[in-house]
Amino acid sequence: MDLHVSLDGRRDLTAQIYLQVRAAILDGLLRPGEALPPTRELAAALQVSRNTANAAYEKLAAEGFLTSRVGVGTFVSDLPFRGAREPEARPSPLRPRPMWDAMPDPPDLSAMTREFDFRPGMPDATHFPFATWRALLANQLRGSGTELGMYGEPMGHAGLREAIARHVGVSRAVRATAADVMVTAGVQQAVDLIARVVLEPGDVVAVEDPGYPPVKRLFQAMGVRLVGVPVDAEGLVVDELPEAARLVYTSPSHQFPLGHALSLSRRLALLEWAERADAVILEDDYDSEFRWTGRPVEPLHALDRTGRVVYVSSFSKVLLPTLRVGFCVAPPPLHSALRKAKHLADWHSSSPVQGALAEFIDNGLLAAHLRRMRRVYRTRRDRMSMAFDQDFADHLEPITSATGLHLTAYLRSDVPGEDAAITARAASSGVALHTMALCGVDRVPRQGFVFGYGLVQTGALDEGLARMRRAFA
Repeated sequence: MDLHVSLDGRRDLTAQIYLQVRAAILDGLLRPGEALPPTRELAAALQVSRNTANAAYEKLAAEGFLTSRVGVGTFVSDLPFRGAREPEARPSPLRPRPMWDAMPDPPDLSAMTREFDFRPGMPDATHFPFATWRALLANQLRGSGTELGMYGEPMGHAGLREAIARHVGVSRAVRATAADVMVTAGVQQAVDLIARVVLEPGDVVAVEDPGYPPVKRLFQAMGVRLVGVPVDAEGLVVDELPEAARLVYTSPSHQFPLGHALSLSRRLALLEWAERADAVILEDDYDSEFRWTGRPVEPLHALDRTGRVVYVSSFSKVLLPTLRVGFCVAPPPLHSALRKAKHLADWHSSSPVQGALAEFIDNGLLAAHLRRMRRVYRTRRDRMSMAFDQDFADHLEPITSATGLHLTAYLRSDVPGEDAAITARAASSGVALHTMALCGVDRVPRQGFVFGYGLVQTGALDEGLARMRRAFA
């Protein structure tokens, strides 16, 4: 028998024995039918416990490399590839669909490498009531092992669906019952599931241009025909919608990235268009919780009388993106299909998180948190608006917006590539920016930036703006 095993005491001893015996079999150093030393002898020779040697032999036997006969011994089994070395690893021939090669890599939003991060779409987590949330989550985990070990309802936790229906009814005038609500892993999953339920391959989908990049890429990945529709000061230009569109995605209360609200005349025109075109309106109520001037804009869903609008929103900006909780409010004909689609996608969202969020809403904690964060964000928004009017007046043309957690401004310069140059200079000073160029669909947007103020602390805002200003020199 040609068995030589040497051990490194700093590593898993069982794994070392297993790998070296396996290699000896595959290399032909141990022949079919050849006996291996008893585990007691091997353990003594290697100065390890017998349990360690036993565990290695048992793993080899389970994989078919060894056979054991009680009272006789352990032997090398007869495998068809005996005597040949393991083939060298070769590059896999598997390739994704070509469209994935053209898809940009998602940003690593968890790696905040800039001291002053002015990218949009991220809230301030430092004000989140973590102690309260931990207590609510712990309460959910005190259930019996049987309850915690069960799969949940695909449409979502019953208490959370009821809480969401009440919340959007009071805050956004959305008419909904718990049966109309489906809990999702953020807006992105809600859009994905709705699209899978109502669209066929090759259908035409209309999106705002410029618009929200993640949704644009999601539709592109589905293989639908994506059409960008212009946006002006009144929001989506309804007259530019293609009649062949089966679905239109819009954020009428706070358009991303421009921040405009869809005017009432356009809202009514859009609802009429959907009825005429037999299309679905997918309404993303983006950032509507944070309104700074004027009366809240009524969502499309509140005006819909024909069941054409599917309403989606999330708690990512209101609470934390890491919770991954969003929802959609859909008309009854879609309920069954959405339930099936959610079940196929991931069975259901996290039950403990949903239960904790239901308590958070029902106990008035969400409303209190929103009031607190509105004060925080208003201070930052006002300071940035003042800076743009004074310190950046020669460089930026701000777009007026009454809602949301970001401010958008066009560059006054028409020098090609100026936005990229400013972004690079800002990065070298520890400032992260988001360009309008990332938001284009069919058209190249006018050069500009989308400035978020969720991540930069109020006390650090002046320093961040000063560094940003130097990047425009």
